[in-house]
Amino acid sequence: MPLDSRQILWLFFGVSGRLSRAPYFLAGLFAQLVPAFILYRFTLVPETSGSSEVLATIFWLALILSVWSNITLGIKRLHDLGQPGIVAVSLLVPVVSYFVFIFLCFYPGNAGPNRFGAYTNSPR
Repeated sequence: MPLDSRQILWLFFGVSGRLSRAPYFLAGLFAQLVPAFILYRFTLVPETSGSSEVLATIFWLALILSVWSNITLGIKRLHDLGQPGIVAVSLLVPVVSYFVFIFLCFYPGNAGPNRFGAYTNSPR
């Protein structure tokens, strides 16, 4: 089934619905790699060049989008576990976030429908 732009926007920025373990892991990994790649490119550019400022701005925008994306991914993953999305705030706590991410990657969600949706990997 091919993905369309609405599904991609929902995956990275939507807060409704449920998300299973594999898409959560892969989307979370992608959301972390984008700002890391931009930061890597930034380190290769001379500090005094104009592209240095452009890459710095792009990096900060990508980082903000990455943080938001990781929170929304966490909300949807928590919905799959039948938990409220507010628990995703724990993804903002520096050391705790790694443990929460690992937990969300390995702990199976509800097998059937729950109050957050009938199916996983789709908006409500």
